[in-house]
Amino acid sequence: MAETGVNRTTDVDTAEITEVSYLGPSGTFTEQALLTQSDLASARHRKMFSITDALMCAERGETPMSFAAIENSIEGSVNATLDVLAFESDLLIQREVVIPIELHLLGLAGAEVDGIKEVLSYPNAFGQCREFLHEHFPQVKQTTANSTAEAAESVASLGDATRAAIGTRLAGDIHGLSVLWEQVEDHHGNQTRFVAVAKGRVPAPSGNDKTSVVIFQRENKPGSLLGILQEFADQSIDLTKLQSRPTKKALGQYCFIIDFLGHVDEPHVAQCLEAISTQHADIKFLGSYPVAG
Repeated sequence: MAETGVNRTTDVDTAEITEVSYLGPSGTFTEQALLTQSDLASARHRKMFSITDALMCAERGETPMSFAAIENSIEGSVNATLDVLAFESDLLIQREVVIPIELHLLGLAGAEVDGIKEVLSYPNAFGQCREFLHEHFPQVKQTTANSTAEAAESVASLGDATRAAIGTRLAGDIHGLSVLWEQVEDHHGNQTRFVAVAKGRVPAPSGNDKTSVVIFQRENKPGSLLGILQEFADQSIDLTKLQSRPTKKALGQYCFIIDFLGHVDEPHVAQCLEAISTQHADIKFLGSYPVAG
């Protein structure tokens, strides 16, 4: 099975987590989520230019852990994170963290909303504010940044009152910006799920766990996906996510990223994965970890 060679019974000793890499600069939602974890908040923080850079720091052993967004309740999965975990690394998820997302329109002190001609933000944030921007700023230029925090930093450094950023209140405070419009996200109750990842270990069962895997079908034939899903049904395993992603090998070839409740050390989970591996598909194990909250 895909987890062969992984130490499945040893928790990551949080005392060993002396440094965590994540998407910077200061003021990102990633940093906001990271600071909710007391053990990780006290570690050294390495702010990286992109999600991929942050994750690959842990993959190369430059940091013992990385922390990244993986899913938003409005925009769906964060594909940069999924692709690194599925195709480019041997990182395993150690925990998940879910925080509410509030986005604000940030600008220079004294800036007028009616005078805004350009809005800067991260693509996912634009997607979460699509209706707001269409209704209130239909003619305003939208400029993408590598993060909401970078957008706020750019607005502050440019010193132009006609530019605004969509980002966190934390980023506004860091860069001395005012909140011109509060909670501009289209759907209140918006949440983002983050994962902490490290190499080579799986947290011991907590009694309330989730497992993530990537399923690679050996051949595409009628009923092949149904056969895989039937193995979960036979073990009464609750799927919480099923998503297809291109395998990056050829057009029309897809793998399936599946999250489900349970831990790989539980017999019914192990039996399910063994049946899939033996009869249907190859499996890449992404981790078993405590459910957020």
